[in-house]
Amino acid sequence: MADRRVEAVIFDLDGVLTDTAEYHYLAWQAIADEAGLTFDRRANEALRGLSREASLRAILGDTELDAARFAELLERKNRRYLQLLASMGPDDLLEGAADLVAEVRRRGRLTAVGSSSRNARMVLERLGITDQFDAIADGDSAAAAKPDPGIFLAAAADLGVAPQRCVVVEDAASGVEAAHAGGMRAVGIGPADRVGDAELRFERTADVDVDALLGCSGPPGRC
Repeated sequence: MADRRVEAVIFDLDGVLTDTAEYHYLAWQAIADEAGLTFDRRANEALRGLSREASLRAILGDTELDAARFAELLERKNRRYLQLLASMGPDDLLEGAADLVAEVRRRGRLTAVGSSSRNARMVLERLGITDQFDAIADGDSAAAAKPDPGIFLAAAADLGVAPQRCVVVEDAASGVEAAHAGGMRAVGIGPADRVGDAELRFERTADVDVDALLGCSGPPGRC
């Protein structure tokens, strides 16, 4: 990663800065139960990185719904999810997340969030870190969700940085694919079978080496 200087780091939200997977699971489980659909934690894991609409389509499988019912289930899931988020606060930041963002900024790089969630701004406010980002691109920032690169390209455009000068920190295969489709490099958080196509991988956010993230080749902490 030493051949191109990184000017900005774009962070996915869920799974990188915080973990709302349990909230998503509980909200989707309630919807699945009401609709008589099969859903469990393993199925929920497969939704990682997908938009709300894509998640519902995955849960439905071959079950067909008319547009009105589909929209109703999306709205019901979101209301339940927002209720669960009401108790969220700064303690819900993943270990090392705040320090990682702060260190990237201390090194003079721009920071952004690139999330498929339309609730990203609200979650950041509850976490108390909105002011740590120079741009926020969410589910309303692009016409298509990941693995389409639109969200990351919107973040780069807001930052005024060329895509090839951005690196994305992601925990989902769809996000890694989106980063590559947008001409960006990707750093994966999580198991290799999920983010194996990322140029670098760390098990946890707390494990991220900032020098490696930024493609530094000089003395540690100097670039």
